[in-house]
Amino acid sequence: MDAPEVSALDVAEAPEAWATAGFAVDDDATCRLGGVRVRLVGPDAGEAVVGWALRHLPDDAPADLDGFATRATSDPPCAPATHSNGVTHIDHLVLLTDDLERTVAAAAAVGLDERRRRDHVGPGGDPVVQAFFVVGELVLEVVGPSPAPPTARPGVRSFGLALVAPDLTASADALGERLSPVRDAVQAGRSIASIRHRDLGLRTPLALMSPRA
Repeated sequence: MDAPEVSALDVAEAPEAWATAGFAVDDDATCRLGGVRVRLVGPDAGEAVVGWALRHLPDDAPADLDGFATRATSDPPCAPATHSNGVTHIDHLVLLTDDLERTVAAAAAVGLDERRRRDHVGPGGDPVVQAFFVVGELVLEVVGPSPAPPTARPGVRSFGLALVAPDLTASADALGERLSPVRDAVQAGRSIASIRHRDLGLRTPLALMSPRA
């Protein structure tokens, strides 16, 4: 059986807010990033990325990945749109968990294979562990504390999206003060900048990255 591939992401944002960040939004409140449809389902739907649709889900797959809504689809990849901020496609989606092993097991239940794992230091200086999965066009990054807390909160939480912009200088020119200064990314040889999402009325952290080598 083919490995699961992401077809759509559900993001709890208003279409108008994404448009202010330089994204082209279709009349059906969908933003096409590469071959993935980002469905802008409104802020009342939750926080940040609240679910996804996957092709090639196993027949017995549960309806969620550790609380992250997961549904089956047979929709083919969409035609990519052109965005004034220079974004071409999604690089990775980040989910946070208090129990990495629990979430990795939940990922396996929907047909995802863990590709690698690494120790890292989180933004607050605390040690974390990252597990990575390839889901079609994008990478799923699951991040958990190291060690896991004695009492883990149930479910995962969405941290945000990293998007590919091949020319970050052009993206900075287009977005102006809506984009942070470009800096070196954790990934060697790549650069990154963050959309100032709160200034634009967005609750989903969005980073723009140079392409993978």
